[in-house]
Amino acid sequence: MTLSTEAIDATEAKNSAGSATRTRSTLHSAAMRMILGLTMMIAVSTSVGCFLPIYSARPERRVQQLLYTSENLRAVVDEWERFWQLDAPSHLTPIRTHGGVL
Repeated sequence: MTLSTEAIDATEAKNSAGSATRTRSTLHSAAMRMILGLTMMIAVSTSVGCFLPIYSARPERRVQQLLYTSENLRAVVDEWERFWQLDAPSHLTPIRTHGGVL
């Protein structure tokens, strides 16, 4: 009984083509898993406030934290006006004068 080398070569060619197809499909599924994982991480990271509360559960502490937060937000507005020099008094007079000797 002799084996034909053509049958062995054809089987190896078929296996190598199948492994290339399998490799391509595994790469495709790995890429899809990576994209899905990144999408899930972005979705979870945008809703962190729902999972991790930023204020205390104790009412007294929570009121204190809310007061601090509102004071900080009020200070931001003051800083913004100071940066753009909106808090300085205006040197312009509401009534325009001639400016020269009358």
